[in-house]
Amino acid sequence: MNTPPLLTDVTAPGAEPATLERRRQQFLRFAETECSDDPLYVALCRLLAERPAALALLDAAPRTQQRPNLLLAAIHERVLAGAGGGFAAWFPSMQGDRPAGEALAAAFDDFLVREAPRLAAHCATRATQTNEAGRCAVLWPALAQITAAAGARPLALFDFGCSAGLNLGVDRYRYRHGSALSGALDDPAAPWIDCHPVGGLAPPELAPARIVARLGVDPAPVDLHDADATRWLQACLWPHDQRRRARFDQAAAIVRGAGWAVRREADCFAAIEPWLDTLPRETLPVVFNSWVLAYFDAAALQRHIDAMRALVQRRRVFWLSAEGPGLALGTPPPLPAGDQGVSAAELANASSWWLTRPDADPRLIARSHPHGRWVAWNR
Repeated sequence: MNTPPLLTDVTAPGAEPATLERRRQQFLRFAETECSDDPLYVALCRLLAERPAALALLDAAPRTQQRPNLLLAAIHERVLAGAGGGFAAWFPSMQGDRPAGEALAAAFDDFLVREAPRLAAHCATRATQTNEAGRCAVLWPALAQITAAAGARPLALFDFGCSAGLNLGVDRYRYRHGSALSGALDDPAAPWIDCHPVGGLAPPELAPARIVARLGVDPAPVDLHDADATRWLQACLWPHDQRRRARFDQAAAIVRGAGWAVRREADCFAAIEPWLDTLPRETLPVVFNSWVLAYFDAAALQRHIDAMRALVQRRRVFWLSAEGPGLALGTPPPLPAGDQGVSAAELANASSWWLTRPDADPRLIARSHPHGRWVAWNR
């Protein structure tokens, strides 16, 4: 009887012990703080933390992509592609319903041995691109605030690091902030995006934005007409969240049909000014980024911030940035009081929505769940 190969037999030599320990702690923290609402991912993170050879699969990834969510997405993609075997029985995204338990470890180890080469290839060539339409629940009222501040001028939207361009469809989705409804309410095919208003504060009642030009750029954009590429975006979603998967599929269908421009650009910042030169004079340009700058190293991040601030002044651009709480573009106001739906810890680790405009200091207009499940507005 042949003995199945160990994972260490089918992977490249592992990282240094200090690197593996740091990575191990990353996965444990990810289980506690990032994917705590997905029982399967919590279990897999804890299993991966005890499997150095599996952690070493991330050695193939660029340094800025050596993160737990990349390896988890690679695992999920292989399962969605039909390569999971019995391991798929734990994935709700594959109609699996087995609870995490002792049997999961054995099934996972068998999967890792079989799929290690493909997982390593994904880590080497793919990037986490959670193109999350849920963030548009905050983007849409934020654009309304920009419209009001700019005297109702039409907007041109530039999505920096757009992935597949789902944010470009922000005016084509339906939104529910408690009892307040907005967006494309007359379109039955538009996805509903629910967003809990912290403290009962709904978005300001303002006239909706009118978007007359839009462009998305990304170093590695996703073509929604490509089934494999679309499956990768689906794999970047948590397996348990089928509502989110359905919303993604609806949003992808809208963007696919609209044909808005999504371009590959090695230097996304360099693409902004040539785009500005194509816009009518009366149009207000808005440059938007969401959970993109987290992948910049410290030096590149500071260069980008300095360049964007200069661009805002030179070209009268509005810059809307929705990133993690560590990216403070000004002095943030105190944390608001939470409510029964959102804990103080969630508020402290929220996405920070900074608006930088030519005639004012940067202002934090909102904090939100990274996927737009709730928002706390600063009034």
